[in-house]
Amino acid sequence: QVQLVESGGGLVQAGGSLRLSCAASRSYITVMGWYRQAPGKQRELVATITTGGSTNYADSVKGRFTISRDNAKNMVYLQMNSLKPEDTAVYYCTVGGSWWGQGTQVTVSS
Repeated sequence: QVQLVESGGGLVQAGGSLRLSCAASRSYITVMGWYRQAPGKQRELVATITTGGSTNYADSVKGRFTISRDNAKNMVYLQMNSLKPEDTAVYYCTVGGSWWGQGTQVTVSS
């Protein structure tokens, strides 16, 4: 069974930064990424990264968020800068869009 453990969420003021981490139980030759779900909204793509390092981002976070991956450590990260209140959501780490972490809350105050 895939196990994903997330950390790094919390409360931050608008304009601040957070770095989310996701530790996988093993290495996976597939896409890993981050999604988020705000209250009353569907889960949406934030960013994805392939094993080769190719990335893509939601338009709403381009230029502010950076996804990265350390295959040797089975880790994926999301650096979030210039945070906005609308970034407030539960953030989920995913493997291949099929396996999910427990979610970590990110709250951005104005």
